[in-house]
Amino acid sequence: MNAEVAVEPVVEPTQKASVRKVVRDQRKTILVALGLAVASYWIIGQLGEWRLATCLAVGIALGLANHLATELWLLRIITSGDQPSRAQLVRATFVRLSVLTVVAVGLAIWLWPDGVGLLLGLAIFRLLALMMTSITLLKELKSQ
Repeated sequence: MNAEVAVEPVVEPTQKASVRKVVRDQRKTILVALGLAVASYWIIGQLGEWRLATCLAVGIALGLANHLATELWLLRIITSGDQPSRAQLVRATFVRLSVLTVVAVGLAIWLWPDGVGLLLGLAIFRLLALMMTSITLLKELKSQ
């Protein structure tokens, strides 16, 4: 018994995915990243470590770029109505994270020892973005 079942998309494509929509939807995350970058200059720059502060800000910017690229990719999948396979999801994630890793580690080595701040900025941004996402999901679960 091998019957084909039509699967309806979970989300109706209501609008086209765009960078503008992603930026608008992620404005809190962008403001947090901007605040972190300013804080790195304000705190670490005051100590005379301007190169380290710049590396932290670049790490935060790389984390933000990765976050926005992920959101754009997810929005495109949702609005297209397609059901991507697990292999497609893994491949897209692997490519995006590989590029991010090569750029981040390459810059960290090139700017050593201050380049470690780049990796630290990337990690700090990822942690805060994860917390912001978790808080939003918890609020959504609580309201249901």
